[in-house]
Amino acid sequence: MTVKNLARRLYAPEYLIKPRYWIGEKPPAKAVYGELTHVAWPSITEAVLISLLTFVDTAMVATVGPQAVAAVGITNQPRFIFYALFFALNVGTTVIVSRRFGQQDRPGANKCLEQSLLLSVAASAILVTLSFFVTRPLLAFSGAGDDIVADASAYFRITMVGLAFTSVGMTINAAQRGAGNTKISLRTNLTANIVNVIFNYLLINGIWLFPRLEVRGAAIATLLGNIASCVMSVISVSGAGTFLRPRIKHLVKPDPVVFRQLAKVSGSAALEQLFVRIGFFSYVKIVAALGTTAFATHQICMSIINFSYSIGDGLSIAVSALVGQYLGRKRPDLSQVFSKAATRIGLFFASAMFILFAFFGSELMKIFSRETDIVTLGAQLLLIVAFASPGQITQLVFSGTLRGAGDTKYVAYMSLISICLIRPVLTYILCYPLEFGLIGAWFSLFVDQYTRLMLTAVRFSRGKWKKIEV
Repeated sequence: MTVKNLARRLYAPEYLIKPRYWIGEKPPAKAVYGELTHVAWPSITEAVLISLLTFVDTAMVATVGPQAVAAVGITNQPRFIFYALFFALNVGTTVIVSRRFGQQDRPGANKCLEQSLLLSVAASAILVTLSFFVTRPLLAFSGAGDDIVADASAYFRITMVGLAFTSVGMTINAAQRGAGNTKISLRTNLTANIVNVIFNYLLINGIWLFPRLEVRGAAIATLLGNIASCVMSVISVSGAGTFLRPRIKHLVKPDPVVFRQLAKVSGSAALEQLFVRIGFFSYVKIVAALGTTAFATHQICMSIINFSYSIGDGLSIAVSALVGQYLGRKRPDLSQVFSKAATRIGLFFASAMFILFAFFGSELMKIFSRETDIVTLGAQLLLIVAFASPGQITQLVFSGTLRGAGDTKYVAYMSLISICLIRPVLTYILCYPLEFGLIGAWFSLFVDQYTRLMLTAVRFSRGKWKKIEV
């Protein structure tokens, strides 16, 4: 078989699914990959920009020292606990809006957005207030030592104010993705990144007229980026000619019918987020107990692996929207085709990630630290990441397919098994009784990724997700 024929069998739409699954006209490869790329490239770029934000934040904070890196890093999972509700709500928002968009039901799509915004504003007001009362005990429980807890608390409180703005922007962007407009998320996150980097530079080390605020400066820069991003998202749904244009008078009127629709999808997504946050929180707590230097190394490597995650997440977001739209158009075969095509694109990127992490790990680590222990250990962890990347990207695409179809309950159960149970339990066993330390923790991450790949691939292949009504 020639290389050309092999490539055709791997990538051509007619070979992506079995002949019996086709129920309509088979689109050419140019149409499939063209539409997928059109929707996916803003999502991938957006996700990469978010990873870049973490990367730049970590690199700039690293100029202060390992303790500062650990202080910022220890706040991530506690903050994500508060963000979990909005992640879940926005899964439901994207799924429902994408179905209504496929059905060309503009009023239904706008009702969904209006009710989602109502929930976002109310929930963020409550959670931001609550966060100020639980900051220090929550961070101490997360594993923050006495040497970092003061800086970590300051960073946490300042960035949690940004939740009020981020929640609104996230909800609008989730609805826009469902309507096929993935570029608005790209624009808002690009703006947030630029604002963040500028004020990081000015505030962390005190440049020009600005005071040296170190960790607090990084937090303020993040908050300012959140505000700028939110303003842009609101403007995107204010124009007269847009598919999505929520009415202010409807934002204060609860609609029980739409609430039930959101609860049906977002309820399972909330359960998924609960399991994910418990799993990640436990994982970080176990790693933090290894010491400040080990945790700083872990945090640096997490900011690097985010580039691999961002590609899978971007493809997942795009596939979720396309799957919902084509199920709404009664073309489940094309939903399946787009999902398989996304896995092919993902594996191409995974190959590039493998080369980067496996052969240039030390160089990547030296961007953050010149301490020999951190660089050496970090390079070993990135070798594990190199082999984990293909599984990570592929399972994210399959998970996005299931979410886009409304099969969020299965994704929740998968998260319970793999993230909430297998990863933290295996991490503890490898780190302590078997004494593999941080390398053991990252091997458990590898096992988690391929467990999720196996579970999502089985569910995808059985096809039950194509028959779910939303």
